[in-house]
This record gives sequence, structure tokens and C-alpha cells, in this order.
Amino acid sequence: MTTLTVAPPARFGDLIAAEWIKLRSLRSTAWTLMLTTVFVVGSAAVAALADVRNLAGGAAGRAWPDGFMPFDAYPPAGYLTLMLVAGSAGALTVVSEYGTGLVRTTTVAVPARGSVVLAKAVVTGVVWTVAGAVISTGSFLVAQAVLDGEGVGVSITHPGVARALVASALLAPVCGVVGVGLGVLIRQSAMTMVTNAFLLLMLPMLFSTSSRWSADVNHVTLFAAWKRLVQNWGDSPDNLEYTATVPGAVAVFVLWPLVAVVLAVLAVRRRDV
Repeated sequence: MTTLTVAPPARFGDLIAAEWIKLRSLRSTAWTLMLTTVFVVGSAAVAALADVRNLAGGAAGRAWPDGFMPFDAYPPAGYLTLMLVAGSAGALTVVSEYGTGLVRTTTVAVPARGSVVLAKAVVTGVVWTVAGAVISTGSFLVAQAVLDGEGVGVSITHPGVARALVASALLAPVCGVVGVGLGVLIRQSAMTMVTNAFLLLMLPMLFSTSSRWSADVNHVTLFAAWKRLVQNWGDSPDNLEYTATVPGAVAVFVLWPLVAVVLAVLAVRRRDV
């Protein structure tokens, strides 16, 4: 008589280790992180140099009342790129398994598909948190080094800097986890990438903040929330636009990845990862 031995269920720590091995075994992972870091930090240097030229020419530049120039250290162009790359990388951790057929092996080895999704989200979040922290800190230090030449640089303890630094560091993991959720929900590479780009980059541009209803839609996007957390000024009597609140922007940062992961976990209960 043959005795069947049932393998014990995989522990969550084992799933995280497996996802980490998958991620670090790809050469593209290291190259993506390195090139993204260089590009985003470089964009901060370019933005700061542009203001240095303005200041040297006698223009006011973008010197805000308290002296901190947030969009020199954290230029929108650079961080839009970071959002796109992080979101796409997160999505690829899922859709690449469909392309190679590895998803069949994964679901056979780990029937608890929701745990697999959570492990992917955790690994993606941790990797991009580290990368985001390096990029955010590097952007600030490089920009301030350039601005110091005109005497308008500030220290990392200056009011408004800490919130901008943390928000910019967390933008990458938030977008990465959202990408994981989109990958699980859509599963097709092309459509996932298009949806990722639309939600993270294009949607905020479609709605202005000049009217209440349009501003409400704009404020629930990740890019608008990030801009509000980075800027160090609030509403003013002369401002005709509706401005998001800081607590509201924080809520957006929390809810986007949370909703994406919850929907992904619910979806895989009825189908493969």
C-alpha cells in the first residue's frame, strides 16, 4: 500500500522569500532601480539649475515665502516617471507569470492564492520603499547643493521638508502595490500597462481644480495627493483653485494600495493568480 504524504501549507514568510528570489533573480530589476534613481535625481538637479539661472538673472524664480523650493527637489516630471516605472514594475511581478506560464506552478504549489498576492505586494512595497527613500533623499540633497550656490538652499530640518521627503519616498511603493493589484485584476500585459499609465499619469491631467466637482476627482488621484503633500503652502485668498487638504492627501496615499490589494485578493479566490 502506498501512503500519500501531504505537504504542509507554505508559511507566509516562505512566500515572501520566494517572491524576493523571483524579483532579485531578474537582471532588469537592478537596472530598473538604478536607471530610475539616476533619472529622477538628475531631474531634481536640472530643476534646481534652472532656478539658479533665474536667480542669477535677477528673476524671482520659485522662491516660496518660507524659502523651501519643493518642486526643485521634487520636480513633477521626474516623479511622474517614478510613478509610471514603479507601477509598471509592480504589475510585471504578476503579468510576467502569466506570460511564462509560471502561474500554474505557483497556484499548484500554493493553493492559498490570496497569500501569494499579499506576498507579492509586500515584497514590491519593501523594495520600492527602499528605492523611494534613496531617490527622495538624493533628490533633496542634490537640489539643495545646487541651490546653495545662490544662498537659497535649506537644511533637511527646514519646515515642510520632512513631509515632502516622506511623501516622495512613499510614492514609489504606493504605485508599485497599486501595479500589483492591477496586474492581478487585468492579467494581460498590454492592457495592464495602459490602465496603469492612465490611472497614475493621465487621469490627474483630465480634471482641473478650477471647479468643485472637477477638483474633487483630481484630489483623489495619487499625483494630486503627492503634490499637495510636497508643497509647503496652503490656501490663499487670491487662489481661485480648490486646494486639497493634507489629511485628504494622506488618505489617498493609504486607500489606493489598500483598495488595490483587497480587490486583488477577492478576485483570485475565484480564479488563478
